[in-house]
Amino acid sequence: MAVRGAVILIVMGVAGCGKTTLGLALAEHLQVPFKEGDDLHPPANVAKMSGGQALDDHDRAPWLEAIGHWIDGWRRDGVSGVITCSALKKRYREVLSKNRPDVAFVYLSGAPALIERRMAGRLGHFMPPALLASQFAALEAPGRDERVIEVSAAMSLEDQLDALRKALDR
Repeated sequence: MAVRGAVILIVMGVAGCGKTTLGLALAEHLQVPFKEGDDLHPPANVAKMSGGQALDDHDRAPWLEAIGHWIDGWRRDGVSGVITCSALKKRYREVLSKNRPDVAFVYLSGAPALIERRMAGRLGHFMPPALLASQFAALEAPGRDERVIEVSAAMSLEDQLDALRKALDR
């Protein structure tokens, strides 16, 4: 896939939808750097989620700031990149895209039953399946006024990449 000009793609969606899998594959296809946004959570956030408690807006603020700093580093260097972030609420996406015209979102949408099955089979992640309901409760699906490409989490990885390639080529 070729991307004209520098672009930062934020792969977003609820926990367990496949952000990391798609993000890694997309970065490989685009031949750009990849960053797992979960790695930027403060230790207190990881501890809270590991303990079965959902994050609130206050908890997410330093995480969103850290993701923004990471994005700004890529922008300063003039490189494209792919980063993951749940970006569940419109105001979170606004924080990440404000004054960053080269930022766009890839929204991995999926039905709760599909995501539950995926989370049940996931090993070694700090986000327990019990918090999935809180993710869907917080989710504000992106609107037409946002720079977003939506792909279904139910699609195969190859089909997701094909859909993104077509969208990015436009």
